Amino acid sequence: MSDFKGRRFPVSIILVCVRWYCKYGISYRDLEEMMAERGVQVDHTTLYRWVQRYAPMLEKRIRRYQGYTGLSWRVDETYIKVAGEWAYLYRALDSDGDVIDFMPIFLFVLFAR
Repeated sequence: MSDFKGRRFPVSIILVCVRWYCKYGISYRDLEEMMAERGVQVDHTTLYRWVQRYAPMLEKRIRRYQGYTGLSWRVDETYIKVAGEWAYLYRALDSDGDVIDFMPIFLFVLFAR
């Protein structure tokens, strides 16, 4: 998408932020905090600018593809090794098995034998 050319953040980060704001109606400061938990430092005023610029464009493009999403979801938990460190990986899945969100939690505890 040429609309995202020259942006500091990747397109995927911008789209996730705009989607979460529009879908769940959370505040910009809460969204800033949520992104900080995922390791992305972005200011709430930047989030405001993204929503003002990209929300109308996204709404126009996805309106024809919108379908019904189920109200039920579940959490999947697993224990994996990432870059030599053990971590829990939590995933929220909808009724179709599509990933809604994920959260890795790294463990900094050394296991003694």
